Amino acid sequence: MNLVDCKTALKTLNSGLPIIFPTDTLPAIGCLPKFSNIIYEFKKRDRNKPLILMGSELKQLIDYVHESAKEDCENIASKYWPGALTMVIPASEKQTAILTSNDLTLGLRIPNSLIAQSLIRETGPLLTSSANISGFTGSITVEGITLDFPSLNILGPIPWEKISGKASTIIVWKKSGDWRIIREGEVLVRELY
Repeated sequence: MNLVDCKTALKTLNSGLPIIFPTDTLPAIGCLPKFSNIIYEFKKRDRNKPLILMGSELKQLIDYVHESAKEDCENIASKYWPGALTMVIPASEKQTAILTSNDLTLGLRIPNSLIAQSLIRETGPLLTSSANISGFTGSITVEGITLDFPSLNILGPIPWEKISGKASTIIVWKKSGDWRIIREGEVLVRELY
């Protein structure tokens, strides 16, 4: 098990490798946006499936949001973040270089995890996915994740704070005031406004 602290995790990320870290829902594999291809390689993930950009607070993510969706994004964020809600929004024209989607959208989330937030506060936003090999159910324990990703660094300390084991809810922005739920998950979104 390659357990590391935040300082070593930052060095790993800057070298182009991903790290594993806890979130409030499922453990994540994350990398700096310029190295997004590495997650697809480690997870054996279909490159047509986008990644989620995680931040530690809204001000880290808001510049990635297209002007047309900013007000709605801020409104939903104020109610559900930090938490297990992922918003899929149109990306800012200035930020398209980091996109992993084919439709100029970006999934954004701020996890309700002190460890994840502390890491991302230091690194800046990270492109992420759940820490599992694509097509297989992943483990929520450090020991289980080590079996899937024996060469990757895992952010400590352990034991990690509580992980629900349930995926985040995903909503997609269609137009001003119009959101759609595309995956029911940890957060029950009864009303979007």
